[in-house]
Amino acid sequence: MPGMISNSLLILSQTSHIIAKISEAPPGGRYFSMPFGLKDLILMMVVYASMVAGILCPGFCASFQPLPVYFLMVLFFLSFLSIELDDVWRTFRESSGIIAAFVILKLVVVPVILYYVFRVIAPSYAVAALLLGGISTGVVAPFVSNLVRGNSPLVLVVVVITSALIPFTLPALIKLLLSKEVAISLMAMVRMLALVIFVPIAAVQVLRRLAPAFLKGVMRMNFPLSLFLFAAINLGIFSRYSDFLRQAPFTIVMATVVAIALSVIFCLTGILFFLGRPVEDQLAGAVMLGNMNNVLVLVFSSEFFTPIEPMVAAMYLIPFFGLVIPLRYYDQRRRARVSASP
Repeated sequence: MPGMISNSLLILSQTSHIIAKISEAPPGGRYFSMPFGLKDLILMMVVYASMVAGILCPGFCASFQPLPVYFLMVLFFLSFLSIELDDVWRTFRESSGIIAAFVILKLVVVPVILYYVFRVIAPSYAVAALLLGGISTGVVAPFVSNLVRGNSPLVLVVVVITSALIPFTLPALIKLLLSKEVAISLMAMVRMLALVIFVPIAAVQVLRRLAPAFLKGVMRMNFPLSLFLFAAINLGIFSRYSDFLRQAPFTIVMATVVAIALSVIFCLTGILFFLGRPVEDQLAGAVMLGNMNNVLVLVFSSEFFTPIEPMVAAMYLIPFFGLVIPLRYYDQRRRARVSASP
């Protein structure tokens, strides 16, 4: 196992170096422009290849099965390296009212409505809709917000607040809505979510004071490490459900359809919530709802629910990255309309 991980990190590091060199090519050079960066494409390739490998080679990947929770903690640690808590506090003071209202919408209103809607139109996927709707805003959401020119400081604040609240709000919703259907320990869910989120945040703050040089070195390896962690999480989870997924391939198709439908609902809701405010806030709303911690749902649901929930969370990676294109288009149209106004 250590040898496998070491070799994987070496390969991913070399790949990251090559892609970084390619990404430095000047515009109009010999590399064609794309709507996504090449690193994003490499990430997608690694994510989907590891999903397929987990399904097709469960024996080879079995050694990863006990580890997704710990890999996710490291992934969150890497993501929180770019978040400064002082910036979060300053932005919260300036817009506390609308932030509080949005957090309630994000963590309570949207997941409850989605759960009951899916209970009617697609009962098998109601729990998946609840989990994706009620999970915290993704730790990469500020990066996505920068890509679409959204209000990134606002996104940053909501990332931290929802991440701090989710160990308590999501288990409470599950207990309230699913108590008659799912026998799950409330405290077990709270412990797991708190472990995955609070420990990485605390570790980042401690190391910033005690070992800043070490963190700089880690940040230089951020991309290859993230690639390895995404792949390892998928290998562990999808190898566990390999038999089920090979016997029910239609589940993958349906999970993809549900994931895309949810992404549309999330983005439209986020835009409508901030309608009448600057376009930067509308884009931030779409990102804060549409780019959630689906990898956390993937790991969390694989521990407590059926294979359907982690499958929907995994398939959400398709709209997770794809949302950049329609949001960029929306940004261009709205700004052009404002410019054309007398």
